[in-house]
Amino acid sequence: MNTSLCMFRRAELQDLTTLVNFNQALAQEARGEKLDSQLLTSGIQAVLLDSHRGFYTVGEIENKIVAVALVTFEWSDWRNAWFWWLQDIFVKPSYRQQGIFHAFYTYLKTQAQIEKVCGLRLYVYKGNIRAQEVYQRVGMNPANSIIFEEYL
Repeated sequence: MNTSLCMFRRAELQDLTTLVNFNQALAQEARGEKLDSQLLTSGIQAVLLDSHRGFYTVGEIENKIVAVALVTFEWSDWRNAWFWWLQDIFVKPSYRQQGIFHAFYTYLKTQAQIEKVCGLRLYVYKGNIRAQEVYQRVGMNPANSIIFEEYL
């Protein structure tokens, strides 16, 4: 596929249903989970209505969304600059292995450079070796950090 046919833009409120569907598909594929649709819809809508929380970017081919990613922000006092966290990245299965993710990542990286972001980060499940290989192919490297969490 000619990836120049894939256009990227910030998601808008009218994309809400598609974003919910893509996130449901991602959760099922990556973790075998079904997310609470009402909670997920509210969470995505909160981002779409408040840019301080982050923003969604979508990739479209012929006006059809084929890829999504959520970008959130982390301030680095050590670098006096922002990191962008790439989250909930999903490319529709029928569009995979065609360069869509590489084009998407390149687009986000360019936008981050324009905004003077100091780096891009993402987390990936340990067992998702295929995704780790894809991220390394676009130039990302495993970090020296381990993420800890506690749900409250």
